[in-house]
Amino acid sequence: MVTFVFRYIPAIELVKKNLAYLKTFKYIIFALIAIALNILSQKISLSLYAAKNSLYLAMAVGTLAGLLAKYILDKRYIFEDSNLDLMTNIKQFYFYSMTGVVTTVLFWTVELSFDHFFEAEFAKYVGAFIGLSIGYLLKYQLDKAFVFRRKA
Repeated sequence: MVTFVFRYIPAIELVKKNLAYLKTFKYIIFALIAIALNILSQKISLSLYAAKNSLYLAMAVGTLAGLLAKYILDKRYIFEDSNLDLMTNIKQFYFYSMTGVVTTVLFWTVELSFDHFFEAEFAKYVGAFIGLSIGYLLKYQLDKAFVFRRKA
């Protein structure tokens, strides 16, 4: 019997490893969805309001769109938190937003740098994509540590 159980331990480890890969894949897909929403929201905002400094407003609109979508997806499908209590969600969203401050500064810095240093119209979107990608790598670790902590 003991031999039988130990023979399947590698299979159990393989399943755990594949589940980790699946979670990573989902996180990447959700990050891409949030990035697309962010950039699309910016593009729409800039098409509706194209005055001096309108990029800042567009970045704020895009950030909010991406933040809301990513919170919902991460909460439910990455951190598997199904708690629907309003106060718990308000607190979680607050901390989720706060962990996003650092990553948002990073993303905005990269986007604005690309907009400033490259003359092509699409450069700001390339900068946004790069900044958001780096930011989401960092944000996962912050959210895991500070927002969606597992109860012991």
